[in-house]
Amino acid sequence: MSEDPREKIIICRCNDVTLKDIEDIIDQGITDIEEIKRLTRVGMGPCQGRTCIPLVAGIIARKTGKKIEEIKIPITRIPVRPVPLGVLVGEDEDEE
Repeated sequence: MSEDPREKIIICRCNDVTLKDIEDIIDQGITDIEEIKRLTRVGMGPCQGRTCIPLVAGIIARKTGKKIEEIKIPITRIPVRPVPLGVLVGEDEDEE
C-alpha cells in the first residue's frame, strides 16, 4: 500500500490542510475559496491566509483551467494581523 504523496504537501500550515484535502474538495465540484475555507479552515489561522489562499487559488486555476484572475479571492477581514486584546479595548501599553 502506497501513501498518496499529496498528503505530505501542506498548503495551510496553520490548520494542517494538505494538497490532497484541497484537490479532493475541488474534485467534488467545490471551487469557491470561501466554501473551501469553511470546509477546511484554510486561511483562518494566525496568518489569515497570506500564504495559503494564493496557493489554493493556484490549485483551483490548475484543476479547473480558469485563469488566476477569474478566481475570486476572499475579502480580508480586520484584523489581518494578530492584535493584543488590550489594544481593541483601548488600553495603553504604558498602563501595564
